[in-house]
Amino acid sequence: MVELDEFPVALADAEGIEPMVQIPAELPVLPLRDIVIYPFMIVPLFVSRDRSIRAVEEALSKDRMILLVSQKDVNKEEPEQEDLYTVGTVAIIMRMLKLPDGRIRILIQGLSRCRVDNVSGSGPYVVSNVTPISEPMGTEVTLEVEALVRNVRGSMDRAASLGKNISPEVLAIIANLDDAGRLADLAASNLELKVEDAQSVLDIEEPIKRLRRVNDLLSKEIDVLTVQAEINTQARADIDRSQREYFLRQQLKAIQAELGEGNELYEEIEQYRDKILKVKMPEAAEEEALRQLKKLERMHPDTAETATLRNWLDIMTDLPWSHASKDNLNLKKAERILDEDHYGLERVKERMIESLAVRKLREKPKGSILCLVGPPGVGKTSLGRSVARALNRKFVRLSLGGLHDEAEIRGHRRTYVGAMPGRILQAIQQAETNNPLIMLDEIDKVGADFRGDPSSALLEVLDPEQNATFRDNYLGVTFDLSNVMFMTTANILDTVQPALRDRMEIISLSGYTEEEKREIAKRHLVPKQVEENGLDKGDVRFDSKAIAKIISEYTREAGLRQLEREIGKVCRKIARIKAEKEEKFESVRVTADNLKDFLRVSKIFNDVALKKDEIGTVTGLAWTAVGGEILFIEALKTKGKGKLMLTGQLGEVMQESAQAAFSYAKARSADLGIDEQVLENFDIHIHLPEGAIPKDGPSAGITMATALVSVLSQRPVRKDVAMTGEITLRGNVLPIGGVKEKLLAARRAKIKTVILPEPNRRDIEELPQEVKDDLTFIFVENVRQVFDIALREPKMAPKKSKGKALMAAS
Repeated sequence: MVELDEFPVALADAEGIEPMVQIPAELPVLPLRDIVIYPFMIVPLFVSRDRSIRAVEEALSKDRMILLVSQKDVNKEEPEQEDLYTVGTVAIIMRMLKLPDGRIRILIQGLSRCRVDNVSGSGPYVVSNVTPISEPMGTEVTLEVEALVRNVRGSMDRAASLGKNISPEVLAIIANLDDAGRLADLAASNLELKVEDAQSVLDIEEPIKRLRRVNDLLSKEIDVLTVQAEINTQARADIDRSQREYFLRQQLKAIQAELGEGNELYEEIEQYRDKILKVKMPEAAEEEALRQLKKLERMHPDTAETATLRNWLDIMTDLPWSHASKDNLNLKKAERILDEDHYGLERVKERMIESLAVRKLREKPKGSILCLVGPPGVGKTSLGRSVARALNRKFVRLSLGGLHDEAEIRGHRRTYVGAMPGRILQAIQQAETNNPLIMLDEIDKVGADFRGDPSSALLEVLDPEQNATFRDNYLGVTFDLSNVMFMTTANILDTVQPALRDRMEIISLSGYTEEEKREIAKRHLVPKQVEENGLDKGDVRFDSKAIAKIISEYTREAGLRQLEREIGKVCRKIARIKAEKEEKFESVRVTADNLKDFLRVSKIFNDVALKKDEIGTVTGLAWTAVGGEILFIEALKTKGKGKLMLTGQLGEVMQESAQAAFSYAKARSADLGIDEQVLENFDIHIHLPEGAIPKDGPSAGITMATALVSVLSQRPVRKDVAMTGEITLRGNVLPIGGVKEKLLAARRAKIKTVILPEPNRRDIEELPQEVKDDLTFIFVENVRQVFDIALREPKMAPKKSKGKALMAAS
């Protein structure tokens, strides 16, 4: 038996086939996948489906004829009538070969088109009624037919020249074939068309229309082949260029080796090229890096610009363009880490856990920039380090205090000597990941001068909508900062640019209470100082009363830095004792009684409440950058003409508050029990002690009003009452800020009652419970209420009346 071809080959030799073969009315069906058979085609086919094999065997047992019909869905194993096309080809089986794997290979030749009717698959194989489609004989050769025939011939030659796999034998047959129908079938069978397009040719009965359809398909195929040839030509040109460059580089390398120079530079350039491809930069950045590398390749190794370019390439390849650390999305673990590192600060911890929860639900959220505002030493910077540990991110701290140059943020241009990237990109390079937590410390202390405004440069860095395309002047390409988590710290917000403040979410950290300081000292400060000073855990023990005494008599601060220094001082003295006694050393217990042996005399003179009720002396409350303070306001009347004198380094706002209080007292003198003769014949002098310290703000308004009314009406002020609030000319009391710090100062001074503006009632909810328990809060809306609470009856009143008045005020 003759071995058959592995792949379909279309031939046009129809010799030996009778032009009018008798086709039965019913034939077994062989469904075809991915191929359409035309009349007069000789094609080898592999048959593997059982029903198809039985159909072939049935055909061989009779007249060797079988109906070939293409499937619409190639994945259909048992096709029905609706799964087959309506036009097929009757073929004759010329040879059959059984294969070892159970399949059979047959060689068939198409005979005639036919319509497929009444397909039945109920038997062992598929059968169908057949209606032959006769081919018109002797088609008239018109100009159109002649043109189509020539065009198809030329197109087939053109396709072959463009790389289409058409055998020379087929081209020779086409060149001598004049029948339009046969030419159309032969051309279509050699174009490797899709099943739908090939079937559309088979469906057309009229030869001219069929040839026109083939001509259209040929034109489309030639267009595709033309584009494919252009692509291949371009690819070949690129390959040739690369081979030429490689050849020239090898020659250059050989020349440099002969001259004894250039090897190091060549190796360095190859290393840079490998690094650039390895770090996976964005496309634009990679193109720029390779362009600069080519420029370096053409430079002499000893020029100054070569060193500049090397520095630029070092930084470009060191930046973590695609390397990111994996976030810790375990909320419980993150919360535990935050609680381990910091006591209290519940609001900040809650906000960080919320951010982590959003990041867990959304892969790349656009979170806000957090700004921690509070006095020094309350743990703002250490909180950022703790947050980074909880999120499993690298932590980098940038101190912005005293920063004046805008180039510190955006970087210098490479043309300058000593140019370098901005501090943001330096921080990312230092972190070695593109998603670190960057803490911008002391953002309120950024300056501005002729070199630019760094705050304006930070606007882009801290804006989640813009920082994805941050451009550093040194790099000259954009770097994506959207993965970086920014946190900022500040002591006050007054000096922060409004536009910059608008981009940040402000979280205020107030000062710690004495109880909180004591707990933090036990948990964190004492173990830290014991370890830092070379002591063992059992070498020293601090009593709670000793820590409380250090807090109250040796420190005065909202934060913890001075407290940590004093504890460190005690540990150093114990370390000296241990070093001197060596083996005879015994554990030292620090108590309130022996504390003076370590820290000597107390450094702090704590302000305490007044010891008795006094006329003209009122206890006020003030806020400072390091916490709250009590403030004594003194008023005195002297012979004069009714003028008001203010001393104690008062700012403009505080002076205006005093003028408003004085005007209110004069306008309401009759109601307040003030003699008009006193207003006309006496000057009033208001003084705030500690004159070396500047003071300003409106919150002392009701305090100065109380001092004025006290001295004018000769009514003593209660010693156990402190107050704060802004006053208007109508006597209304307006809200103030810094409530927590002021109340902590009042509690520290042993004051029991505090008068606050009514709108500040909501601030009490956030106070620690121990502060609420120790203080009595009275909320007022008008300054008359303040006078009724804070002022006693005049001293000249009878003792009995005075006792009643005291009871009423209490």
